Amino acid sequence: MLANGGCPKTMLSIKDALEAVEGKWKLLILFSLSEKPKRFNELSKEVIGITDKMLSKELKLLEMNKLIKREAFDAVPPKVEYSITEHGMSLEKVLDELHFWGLSHRSRILSDW
Repeated sequence: MLANGGCPKTMLSIKDALEAVEGKWKLLILFSLSEKPKRFNELSKEVIGITDKMLSKELKLLEMNKLIKREAFDAVPPKVEYSITEHGMSLEKVLDELHFWGLSHRSRILSDW
């Protein structure tokens, strides 16, 4: 059972959390970066289905929410690398639970067919 189902503070904190990771891409990007820092093209290949424009937008929002860090290196050609922050890593349990719930959900849905 969810704690304090109707508590306004609980609703606000859930709303804040959802706004930070809303959409279908942010958690997948964080999952990809949890392994190791990556360049834009590496992320674009790993997060299947995301367009470069959307990836760029999502990376900016994740950085704004301090979930990832963007590091530009002084090199030719320019090199930019993205890494997950400690704050972003605090979502590890959430990602694990979503993974297990997703497995269960897929099994349940497919067994009804």
